Amino acid sequence: MVFFDLFWLLLQRKTDIKPMLIIKLLKKYLTTFGKYLILMGRSFSVPERMRMFAKRYIKEMSQLGVDSIPIVLLISFFIGAVICIQMKVNIQSPWMPRWVSGYTTREIMLLEFSSSIMCLILSGKVGSNIASELGTMRVTQQIDALEIMGVNSASFLILPKIAGLMTMMPTLVVCSSAMGIVGAYGTAYIGHLLPPDDLTLGLQHAFNPWFVWMSIIKSTFYAYIIASVSSFFGYTVEGGSVEVGKASTDAVVCSSVLILFSDVFLTQILS
Repeated sequence: MVFFDLFWLLLQRKTDIKPMLIIKLLKKYLTTFGKYLILMGRSFSVPERMRMFAKRYIKEMSQLGVDSIPIVLLISFFIGAVICIQMKVNIQSPWMPRWVSGYTTREIMLLEFSSSIMCLILSGKVGSNIASELGTMRVTQQIDALEIMGVNSASFLILPKIAGLMTMMPTLVVCSSAMGIVGAYGTAYIGHLLPPDDLTLGLQHAFNPWFVWMSIIKSTFYAYIIASVSSFFGYTVEGGSVEVGKASTDAVVCSSVLILFSDVFLTQILS
């Protein structure tokens, strides 16, 4: 009886604590979301000097977009090759058309990999870069110096990053899709797993141009998530170098979760 009484007291105590924990977590998340909206409101103000904005915009396009092309091409080549191999070995059979491997490779690359999965990969590279850069500027008081000089630091630092990444993301998506198809042809010509004519027939079968635009639209939305969320965590960091590393990790994790969450709704809306 003592054991059951103690268990009941603990259970009752937990039920009393749970609502408080939920309220605290909800308050924390709503406060963070409110700070994010305020920061984005400051960031999307009209730049004070358009020439300086254009200069930083081009710099961010090069740093965030152009510098990401090699890793995008490398990953897409091998993923396209692996998808084609898996489709040929495990899916295609005498009961299926010869073009199944090429068709499924094209659909996977266009619908999910080149947009969603590639943006998840870029959230680790680009997101940590943005968060660590802004976090370092915050802890070294460079952002405070801009505020003292009367500069809107949020618009000066964050807006070019968001605009630059959103501009370059469609190019990265097209490069990813094209290189994935090149990887599939590599398995056909080098690996001799399937005839290149069958692969070409599958790539051309029932092609829907809207899938390309859908991939570009989704990736542009994901680019905004990566740039804005990473900028928020870096801009609002407090403390020293340890907190900068933690902010970079939080930025990557939060961006990845938001990309996966929004992928469900965007796919449903655009399909």
